[in-house]
Amino acid sequence: MNVITDYGTFLREAKSAVMELTDLEHQEEHLAKQLKQNQKALEAEKRQQEDKISQTTRKRLGEISSSYDKEISKGQDQLKKARSKREKAKSQGIKERIVEETVDLRDDNRRIRLQIKTLFQQNHVPRYCNTDLYYALYFPKRIKEFLKLLAAVILCFLLIPYGIYTLLPDQTVLYLVGIYFACILVFGGAYVFIGNRTREHHGIVLREGRDLRDQIHDNNKRIRRITRTIKRDKNEAIYDLQKFDDEIAQMEQNLSETAAKKKDALNAFETVTKNIIADEITEAGKDKLANMSRQCNEQEKQLRDLRELIKTRSLYITDCYGSYLSREFLQPEKLDALADIMQRGTAANLSEAMEQYRKNA
Repeated sequence: MNVITDYGTFLREAKSAVMELTDLEHQEEHLAKQLKQNQKALEAEKRQQEDKISQTTRKRLGEISSSYDKEISKGQDQLKKARSKREKAKSQGIKERIVEETVDLRDDNRRIRLQIKTLFQQNHVPRYCNTDLYYALYFPKRIKEFLKLLAAVILCFLLIPYGIYTLLPDQTVLYLVGIYFACILVFGGAYVFIGNRTREHHGIVLREGRDLRDQIHDNNKRIRRITRTIKRDKNEAIYDLQKFDDEIAQMEQNLSETAAKKKDALNAFETVTKNIIADEITEAGKDKLANMSRQCNEQEKQLRDLRELIKTRSLYITDCYGSYLSREFLQPEKLDALADIMQRGTAANLSEAMEQYRKNA
């Protein structure tokens, strides 16, 4: 440890060393801040390139998929139309077959209806007697006709009377009984009157009409049976659908080939094209990233050198001036204050000057 002979020079040199260290620390702070900003910018640029690669590949992949999907959708629509045409042709063939195989029965029904009409006209039977409702009311024979008769009874002797009753402003049991009695007289009387009038005068003709209607009913049952048999027949060869089947098979094959091409195109994109796109985008931004990376590396080296220099200067100050001065006095303004005290001669050495400064402070 050297003996201090000139306190003024010592303190000026200490101040100069401290100010130099402070300046270096400011440079370090500024350089570290710049480096941090540049590193963030570098990472942002890398993410931007990665996002561009991702967006571009996703867009190109979507375009390829959309193009093939459009063709597949068009082919599916055409296939749907072809199948619809086939079903229409089959339905038309079934209809024609039904007509052909039931033509005799339908002709027989027309003949019987004409026979009934002629029979009733020749015997002056009222026209309303040649109706399904009349035979259901007066000559019921099948379940459907008995159900019609039951429905007529419910309508005339339950629904209509009760409906009239609910519309009355004054609803009493007496009115209800009166309404039912009136309905029985009206509807029951009309039923008996029409039945007696027609069956007494035209009973034989009406029963003959019943028999003829039964023949029509039997023919209709046979027609329905033939129709069900034809519709359930799995043999489609008789409908000449081969041209539709060939067209549908060709369309299905085209759809299968298009789907396979789409799969191959997507696979080729994932394995080859995607990498090419990434390389192109990376190559386009390579120089910019290289410059930014080089700048960051240079600043990192400068920062390391600067911190090493700060470390050296800090140790130098500690070795040369820290031994004589407390660390709290290694500040420019305090060193100036100590120099002023020593210049005035109020202190014999640095220890007295520091003590005097503390008292004054």
